[in-house]
Amino acid sequence: MAGLLGYREVLERLDRHEEELRRLREDFLAFVKEQERRWVENERRWEEAFKRFETIEKILEEHTKILKEHTDKITKIETTLGRLGGRWGRSMERMVLEIFREVLEKRGIEPGRVERFEYIDYDGKFYKKGARIEVDVYVHDEKLYLIEVKSLAEYDDVEWFHEKAQIVERILGRKADKLILIATDIYEDALKRAQELGIDIIYGTIIPLEP
Repeated sequence: MAGLLGYREVLERLDRHEEELRRLREDFLAFVKEQERRWVENERRWEEAFKRFETIEKILEEHTKILKEHTDKITKIETTLGRLGGRWGRSMERMVLEIFREVLEKRGIEPGRVERFEYIDYDGKFYKKGARIEVDVYVHDEKLYLIEVKSLAEYDDVEWFHEKAQIVERILGRKADKLILIATDIYEDALKRAQELGIDIIYGTIIPLEP
């Protein structure tokens, strides 16, 4: 019974924070759209938009801390939360893409046209036998972009994305024009490694390494 109560508490807290982030995202996107229309006539509102963006960043940081605090509990009920976690994770990806919409559009990427690529290597031709390969893909003007979205990007995430991109290139039979890693938070060593590998990085906050 205690485990069930803990499971419910985790779900309730995740639901509350996801709903709060959803409301903040919708409010922020509507606000930014209005500012773009009034850019010439009202520069002051862009300063307000920046302040609101900072507020959202703080909420995301708080959300990340809460997720870390519940790591042990989530691990114990990993099987039960599997399907729910998958759906929530995809929603989180879409939210992050929307938050960085302006930056992505400057790179020629329309967030709404980013598609999910999934491939199961049943015979182990490209990777391990039975392995599932998943990555976000954006194709425009015959250019292929491979995209990885993370709420928190660590060193191993960067390494795996780079390796996974090479696998996808073999599957598709063509080289990607660009690899893009998008993260609300990224560890300092992960950022450095991504730069070394030539990965384009879009991020909100850099987390310094502990001495």
